[in-house]
Amino acid sequence: MLSKALGKSGILLPEIGIGTWSYRGGIEPLRRGIAQGASLIDTAEAYGSEEIVGEAIRDCRERVFLATKALPRHFRRPDLIRAADQSLARLRTDWIDLYQLHWPNAAIPIEETMATMEELCDQGKVRFIGVSNFALPELKKAQAVLSRHRIVSNQVRYNLIERSIEFGLLRYCQNNGITILAYSPLAHGIHHIRENDPSGILRRVATETARTEAQVALNWCVSREGVIAVSKSDSAERVAENCGASGWRLSAEHIRTLCEEIRFRRRGRAEVALRRIARGILQRFGQRQ
Repeated sequence: MLSKALGKSGILLPEIGIGTWSYRGGIEPLRRGIAQGASLIDTAEAYGSEEIVGEAIRDCRERVFLATKALPRHFRRPDLIRAADQSLARLRTDWIDLYQLHWPNAAIPIEETMATMEELCDQGKVRFIGVSNFALPELKKAQAVLSRHRIVSNQVRYNLIERSIEFGLLRYCQNNGITILAYSPLAHGIHHIRENDPSGILRRVATETARTEAQVALNWCVSREGVIAVSKSDSAERVAENCGASGWRLSAEHIRTLCEEIRFRRRGRAEVALRRIARGILQRFGQRQ
């Protein structure tokens, strides 16, 4: 499997990782992925999958790059330390390779949260700091308050039919050495991509490249500079299929045609800003309850 750099950390990761949101597959699909080179496994305290991930990697921890996330309500220093310790216990490991803030929380000062993340790194509980679902202003602010460590990744939704990050976030991350971990790279099911593909270009490219449609969609995603795809499947066979999306590249013509013929959504800057403001208001209101 091909590798990509994790930010400016000096670490190389497989360009196809394994996600575990709403995961019900047991340990076998995870172990099949690891065996095929998909050694990046992503989970979160909110997913309810940390225990099964811990079981799956029990005998191969040194070969796995383990990523998990803290919920926004745990961003105060004592809560974040407790959340990290609880994730470590559920994962049955002594360290988290990539600890991510799952969503921004406007109700808690980012300075306190990021200082705690640095503290966790200094203690050896966490190797690298990441964020998830951070818009560009939130990412810049979080990055600016760090003093000893850097943000190496931002995990966001990105696929053939959801391309909002192309409005600035993607380019900023590429220019500043922050890896995009693309979740839902198959849009919660390849049928959603087909529904936005009136000309059947995905099927045609799959035929021309002798790949599956899922492999084409994943390869389109990782063809972007600095993008790693985090895909989920409960089936060992599908995990193996997803791993087969790496090790080759779509042609420039195929990429262009996929971009042009598949209908996609890009939230504009105004919509992104309004959603961020609304979320912040709700978070601050919730803090007062």
